[in-house]
Amino acid sequence: MALPSPTTPLADTTATADGAWPAVLIAGIAAAMHIWKLPAALAGIQADLGTSLVQAGLLLGIIQVASVLGGLATAVCGEMAGLRRLLISGLVLLSAASALGAAAPGTEWLMAARTLEGVGFLLAVVVAPALIRKVTSPRRLHVALASWATFQGTATLIGLSAGALFLQAAGWREWWLVMAVLTLLPVPLLLRRVPKDRAFADAGLRSALRRVGRTVATRRPWIIGAVFACYTAQWMAVLGFLPSIYRSAGLDGPWPGILSAIAGGVNAIGALSAGPLIQRGLSERKIISWTFLSMSAASVATFAIGWEGIPNGILVQAVLVALFSAVGGLIPAAVTSYSVRIAPADGSVTAVLGLTQQIFNVGNFVGPMMFALLASTTGGWGTTWWLTCGLSAAGMVLLVFLGRSDGGCARGTRRSQSGFPPNGKIKCKAGHTILESRKRR
Repeated sequence: MALPSPTTPLADTTATADGAWPAVLIAGIAAAMHIWKLPAALAGIQADLGTSLVQAGLLLGIIQVASVLGGLATAVCGEMAGLRRLLISGLVLLSAASALGAAAPGTEWLMAARTLEGVGFLLAVVVAPALIRKVTSPRRLHVALASWATFQGTATLIGLSAGALFLQAAGWREWWLVMAVLTLLPVPLLLRRVPKDRAFADAGLRSALRRVGRTVATRRPWIIGAVFACYTAQWMAVLGFLPSIYRSAGLDGPWPGILSAIAGGVNAIGALSAGPLIQRGLSERKIISWTFLSMSAASVATFAIGWEGIPNGILVQAVLVALFSAVGGLIPAAVTSYSVRIAPADGSVTAVLGLTQQIFNVGNFVGPMMFALLASTTGGWGTTWWLTCGLSAAGMVLLVFLGRSDGGCARGTRRSQSGFPPNGKIKCKAGHTILESRKRR
């Protein structure tokens, strides 16, 4: 995730109350729940519309098509139209598309509605972290951005668990209508808590395109986006099909959805753990590398072993999947921390966000389809670790091309872009602050 261009002020630059960024976070969670309303409903959709397994994978990934194609375009719109305005527009479009999908007579109609949901999701999540940066006071910024890194895991937990319970009493079409209503609930909160957008002097299309062009001409946003895609492809595939995997293992009722929700929710643990690790001096690149290794080990243990033939094996498998997701949460937070620093001085940090969003959503789109195709071709889920391990290896190779890391500093002292340490106390070579050195003299 990335910070906005410095040329995108809001109407009230003093309105940085702590109530603003939580409103944006709630909106992001509401938007992401549309991704996770589907997995628990897949069985009902397949029975109702005759959807195949490969088509189900396409339904999981097609919501990312807009993000694959329109990340940079959204960044330009954010530069021109305003961040709050785009976020609210995204929520409204998500609500309308969900209502449209509830009336789908066939799989193709539902896919079209999911594509429109993808446009709304894109408008919301590309600008949301940039908007958080604008409305948050400096002392709360680290907490706010770390909290934003948990939005996908939180949406997974709520979307899968609520969907699993709701679908015990009603059908998937009613669930789509409920989600259409829920998506609009953050809008009044945004209008009340978040300051209005204000047009700025350099808001023309040519100026916005120039800032975006300077940003995409650099290599690091492209590489970090591809690294992130190696994570999102496998995480989205595993979590998206997890209810189906549990059902094939013999679980029924709400338990496949509830266990999947827990696995998605613990992703927030890793996201919140990344900040302290970075503050202690561990670089983002090391965090990402070790995370990929851990995810590979967890996925092999999850899928290469036939747990269904072992007493209580399904519980062990559930723990391993939760470990896969929890450790994986370190990567979104590490990418967020890295991305906020790599825009050129005359570029647009919102464009960094748009570009990385565009790239890593290729993984979100392709991952579930590759996962389903591999399972269909080989006759089961037991070979899907080939995909997760291959993606992790590709991500670690891509990290090499980032060049020297801008990550953690020695002894946990992390300097800001201005050259000063976070606590504002400059130390001499002996390790004393200026004030302490004067006292010694």
